[in-house]
Amino acid sequence: MSMIEFKNVSKHFEAGTERTEVLKNISLSVEEGEFLVLLGFSGTGKTTLINLMAGLDVPSSGEVLFKGAPITGPGPERGVIFQSYSLMPWLTVNGNVGLAVDTIFPGLSRAERAEKVDHYVKMVGLGHATTRRPAELSGGMRQRVNVARALAMNPEVLLLDEPLSALDALTRANLADEIEHIWEADKKTCVLITNDVDEAIILADRIIALNPDGTLGNEFSVSIPRPRDRMEMNHNDQFKRLRADVTKYLMDVGIEAKVEGTKSLPDVTPIHGVPSAVADAQKGMIENRFLDFSQLHKVYPTPKGPLTVVEDFDLKINKGEFISLIGHSGCGKSTVLTMAAGLNEISKGAIKLDGRHVEGADPERAVVFQSPNLFPWLSAKENVAIGVDKVYPRASRQERQDVVEYYLERVGLADAMDKQAASLSNGMKQRVGIARAFALSPKLLLLDEPFGMLDSLTRWELQEVLMEVWSRTKVTAICVTHDVDEAILLADRVVMMTNGPQATIGKIVDVDLPRPRTRKALLEHPDYYTYRQDVLDFLEEYEHGAKPKPKPKAMAAE
Repeated sequence: MSMIEFKNVSKHFEAGTERTEVLKNISLSVEEGEFLVLLGFSGTGKTTLINLMAGLDVPSSGEVLFKGAPITGPGPERGVIFQSYSLMPWLTVNGNVGLAVDTIFPGLSRAERAEKVDHYVKMVGLGHATTRRPAELSGGMRQRVNVARALAMNPEVLLLDEPLSALDALTRANLADEIEHIWEADKKTCVLITNDVDEAIILADRIIALNPDGTLGNEFSVSIPRPRDRMEMNHNDQFKRLRADVTKYLMDVGIEAKVEGTKSLPDVTPIHGVPSAVADAQKGMIENRFLDFSQLHKVYPTPKGPLTVVEDFDLKINKGEFISLIGHSGCGKSTVLTMAAGLNEISKGAIKLDGRHVEGADPERAVVFQSPNLFPWLSAKENVAIGVDKVYPRASRQERQDVVEYYLERVGLADAMDKQAASLSNGMKQRVGIARAFALSPKLLLLDEPFGMLDSLTRWELQEVLMEVWSRTKVTAICVTHDVDEAILLADRVVMMTNGPQATIGKIVDVDLPRPRTRKALLEHPDYYTYRQDVLDFLEEYEHGAKPKPKPKAMAAE
């Protein structure tokens, strides 16, 4: 039986010249007991689609039906879990869940109410936190309350609008597993919106892609037997094929072909001495130990005495090499990066770049942070020009402008150069940050989770942009990331850090995959999942704060 049905539904907002078409001619049926996942880039109308199912919005044309009857508004038979938690801050965990129970089941006795609340709070693993208020809970725990509250309404259909996207990777995986267990126990009909391909495959019976133009895209049936263990999936050929097929489709429809720019890079030399034509900067003999971390330590004073955050970090990086630095939260990855940038004092040991000690910040070391820190009142072009004007003092005004425009074109902002930073999306702002870093023609590029605040499909797009621009410059680079696929995609070597405090290098994996790289090509490479397993095994060993003995490590690429 169809629980929810869309009959030729379209949805637009505004009118006249301001009219925006969000969904076009959607015909869709969600079957009873099915776990359906809607997958797509930001701006493809996913949330609008689920709002129509929830009765929070009405179609501009067509019909949305629940069990054959038109949906005219919200109803308890359709429970919704949003990305944001919307909890009552003055109520406890039990109080927030009890609010939903009281609304839907006003006739319950006090004992029956308490039993129902207790059942759903324990179902999401919060039996130990019943008296805590939202301010005392982590983000993951707040979202668990949100899930418990929706389940307590005992809906026939559970609608999940990116409920895991604001959580860290480990919490996200754990909560996704719990949602699957709940679905299997009650066999509720579930519709999940996500932009994470792995999450979609782990949870779904069926995946439907949403195209950027608001139409339904390809449909993918997921017949992998349940339960689907995340680690085991790495060895599952069916999972690998489906992952490659879904990825290829989304990249083909969602990431536009890069437009070759009209600007050429002028023949100018920056003040820190990188050869003038950046495209030629790395030609000739590669220099060994271009970047040298030697016995690096970082110690912070605390009321209880010195705290060693990073200990004995020893790594030699060749000129033109791309390193990914990965590990669990709190392992000191960003601390190492900020010391390399000269933004964080070295407690013991040394960092040498091109034979000279790193001391203080310098434009020869460009940093791209998770948040690009743009001046909101300046245009994209003006934000990039600030650094370029300082780095190329002997270049003409036109030459400096050419440098700025060249890199903004390379990152896909040819049509948005003159827009104020405040009016740009998060993805576009990060493009400006990447363009600004490359425009400095640095000796060393440092990336501190540059795509961490973006949805996973936007990350894919900017990873492609980063690789395309990096392939032209071959600048020596280090990227801090939590994302295993990102680490392998970008790097010549993946450097894995043990848990902190006293974090150090636990393992190094050499990534011998062909360049230039694309995500689609790597997913089809026979060695890709072997590298992925190496990194996953290490991270699993160090999960939940474990501190196994570090493994012997190679210090330098020979």
